[in-house]
Formats: sequence, C-alpha cells, structure tokens
Amino acid sequence: MQKNNSSKKSGIVTRVKALLVKQENPSLDAAIKKANSAVAGNAPDKEALVKAAIKKIDKAAANGQMSKGNAARQKAALEKLLKEA
Repeated sequence: MQKNNSSKKSGIVTRVKALLVKQENPSLDAAIKKANSAVAGNAPDKEALVKAAIKKIDKAAANGQMSKGNAARQKAALEKLLKEA
C-alpha cells in the first residue's frame, strides 16, 4: 500500500499504462508482422502495409506505449527492408 499521494498516483499511472500496452500491442505486432512478411514475399501492396505499420508505431510512441528510441529503431528497420526489396 502506498503511503503518500504521489506514490498512490504513481501506482495508478503505472497500472493504466500497463493496460494500454496490453490493449494496443497485439494490433501493433500484427501490423509489423504483416509488413515484414509482405516485404519478404514481395507482395504488391508492401508499401501500403509498411506505411500502416509505421503509422501504428508512431501512434504507440505518441501514447507512451513505447519509447521514442524503440519506435525509431523499428521504423528504420521496416524502411530498410522496404528499400532493400
């Protein structure tokens, strides 16, 4: 049990963020996997899938579900795969 108001608020914020991550990550992971498989399989709509995945990554970073550095790294990896294909 938290002793003061700031630690109580911190506990609430931590629980809310954990719930947000659990709710959004499955769709984010699915979008990234679809983009990776589209690029690997040379699908005709690979550019659109990569753009959709990047949009989801940006949204997750803006909501605080992932750090800016993690988002940048994942976006760079997707763009690199697209450029090489």
